[in-house]
Amino acid sequence: MTSRGGGRVNCPCKYNFSDDGKKVTPRRDVPNYPKYTLSQETVEALKKPTFDVWHWEHNEMLSCLEYMYHDLGLVKEFNMNPITLKRWLLAIQENYRNNPFHNFRHCFCVSQMMYGMIHLCNLQEKLTLTDMGILMTAAVCHDLDHPGYNNTYQINARTELAVRYNDISPLENHHCAVAFQILSLPECNIFANVDLEAFKQIRQGIITLILATDMARHGEILDSFKQKVDNFDFTNEEHVTCLKMVLIKCCDISNEVRPTEVAEPWVDCLLEEYFMQSDREKSEGLPVAPFMDRDKVTKPTAQIGFIKFVLIPMFETVMKLFPQIEEIMVQPLRDSRDHYEELKQIDDAMTEAQKKKTENMSLGGKKK
Repeated sequence: MTSRGGGRVNCPCKYNFSDDGKKVTPRRDVPNYPKYTLSQETVEALKKPTFDVWHWEHNEMLSCLEYMYHDLGLVKEFNMNPITLKRWLLAIQENYRNNPFHNFRHCFCVSQMMYGMIHLCNLQEKLTLTDMGILMTAAVCHDLDHPGYNNTYQINARTELAVRYNDISPLENHHCAVAFQILSLPECNIFANVDLEAFKQIRQGIITLILATDMARHGEILDSFKQKVDNFDFTNEEHVTCLKMVLIKCCDISNEVRPTEVAEPWVDCLLEEYFMQSDREKSEGLPVAPFMDRDKVTKPTAQIGFIKFVLIPMFETVMKLFPQIEEIMVQPLRDSRDHYEELKQIDDAMTEAQKKKTENMSLGGKKK
């Protein structure tokens, strides 16, 4: 990120975190992405997890995000300058890297799922507009400038980010820092017209949510929510904060909620990113997680455990508070689990057949 004078805002990392062409580029002119008029069909589809996120170019995704802010009443509530909103969204897009998985399309997916959950769970009736602003903005910003290598890599490789954040959620802390560096630019500050106390609340809320996306904290956050869900109190600030943390977690890892043809390409993207990391770890003599190792993992083995032990338990807990998500969110997860278990059975049968064939050939060779 560079300031207007060209001076560096954050120091370069060992692995060029800030030096790969990703710049915050504040614009005083009207941003140059065209204004799309979203069709009624698109407007309705945006509210649903079935939305096909692969059919849209970056400019169209920017227009969809812009529409969500207007539709939820956030532009009006925070007295946002509509041109500033456009500039901010452009700066956000420019500060996502072209990773196989952690890229601007993933940011859009998570934000669109958040918008969908707000509608599906009628959150406008239960939460404040400030809460909505925190949920949406945290979703948009949650993976800013992600380098494509996870926290485990950062810590084991002792990268500049891991050193800076003392091995504590280095990536999530970085995403937060970049988000607020963008908001610190007057041209991009969508909260410029909010009073100081309100901004402090918004800032704290966004930080809390982005830090909650560190999967190392998954058990802790879900356990906390489980303790509250049976007697949930929407007037209790602690309860609401915990709910918001669980909501962003749901949205962040929600691809398997989507139809198979939308969800499955994301698995390929994620595995590609994992393999890039594990190849690098091998070359640098660092530990390699089995679920990232191209020699040990398949699509079914990558997905089954994650769906069964992470996704379904979390979404089923949320379902206690919002039973309406069962049909449209939880059932697709169960179907996805079944789909990958079937694929694994086919893979296992093929492996077994190949093994027998090899054994028979070997025995045949010995008989000769």
